[in-house]
Amino acid sequence: MTYQQMKRIKRITIAAVALILLISAQSLNAQPMVQDLSLADALAVGLENNYQIRISDESVRIAENNDSWGAAGMFPSISLGAFQYNRYDAADSRTVPGERDEYYTNFIAPYINLNWSLFKGFAVHITKDKLGALLEYSEGYATIVVENTIQGIVLAYYNALLQEELLEVTVEVKALSRDRYNYMTFKKDLGGAVTYDVLQAKNAYLDDSTTNLLQQLNVRNAYLNLRLLLGEEQDIQYQLTDEFQVQMIGFSLDSLLQEMLSSNNTIRNQYVNQEILKKDVKLAKSNMYPVLSLNGGFDHYNSRAKYVDNDPLYTNSLDYYANFTLSFNLFNGGNVRRGIRNARISERIGELEIDEMEISLTNLLKTDFELFNIRKELYMVSVANLESASLNMEISTEKFRSGAINSFNFRDVQVIYLRAAASKYQAIYNLIDIQTELLRLSGGIINEF
Repeated sequence: MTYQQMKRIKRITIAAVALILLISAQSLNAQPMVQDLSLADALAVGLENNYQIRISDESVRIAENNDSWGAAGMFPSISLGAFQYNRYDAADSRTVPGERDEYYTNFIAPYINLNWSLFKGFAVHITKDKLGALLEYSEGYATIVVENTIQGIVLAYYNALLQEELLEVTVEVKALSRDRYNYMTFKKDLGGAVTYDVLQAKNAYLDDSTTNLLQQLNVRNAYLNLRLLLGEEQDIQYQLTDEFQVQMIGFSLDSLLQEMLSSNNTIRNQYVNQEILKKDVKLAKSNMYPVLSLNGGFDHYNSRAKYVDNDPLYTNSLDYYANFTLSFNLFNGGNVRRGIRNARISERIGELEIDEMEISLTNLLKTDFELFNIRKELYMVSVANLESASLNMEISTEKFRSGAINSFNFRDVQVIYLRAAASKYQAIYNLIDIQTELLRLSGGIINEF
């Protein structure tokens, strides 16, 4: 064994021991609460706690408050108030030269005023329809947020299961490497193996130990990401109860395309946005109509005037009024017609965006459907490959103990088994991933989960 090999073994050993001690210390210091968690429970908790869903719900509440005839301008505005002033005047006397007349004036006038736009070119009804469309758009956006949250939680849940399965594989391979190392050490003591064989077995065991420790870190990160999506602030250690397996869904491309065009919430929200743009065109056209408004109210004037050395004089008056105003915009620099043209251009842009979105999502759906078929085949191959690798591992273990194969060949078999197991579990996750994406694109992810 060379000096460089000895240094490498020493570094690996020190790093592995340090990492084990660090993980052990953390485990002793923090003992989080253990809680069983199924996928259904995870979705329930995540949908309740997710911040983006809560924000979108508040946005829907704002849209609900705005969707009213009052906000559209149907009802009049009524104001109640009072006007009051006090005044002192001193002027040259009209009767006695050289003297000045002084008098005080006090005035108060309570009033009630009503302003009501009786006709604004049908703008009130158009605005009410637009407010309803804005509410529908907010609800559609909230649904999209829910869909994305469901997809994120599902993938995070199964990713945690994936990392757990990979951890079990590394534990199994590490145990085999440890048995091999102990076996080679035992053979060396009996004179049936040389130091080189023992070192090879030890290097393999240390490499597998390092892989196992890194996989423990991957498991911790997967659970941390899951807890983040669930919005849980407490340090809870989840025990996932669902099995890591995939339920094959029989997708049909034609059915997926039809469901996407009719149920995909992103497209549906774009349709609602197009209706809003149409309402904007009608609102712009309403400015070409005359405006009829009513201004009515009641005034009660009370005044008091008092000259110096004279009794005060009181006056009272009541006024009722109802005035109609009809106005028609003859010319304002072409702003009305310019606004109509701009609204029509925005409507046309919205139509182009819908066409682009439909084409883009159709191509994406076709691509994902092809990927689904490929991943399904890869999953079938990975299952058969793991079965073969497992059988090969059992046979090779017996052959290695009997001396039919050397340590290098046995190590190759271990690596093949590790890769086959990882490939199978990754194939399961990839298939779940693409099926979830197809459900989201076709608008069926909420009903599925």
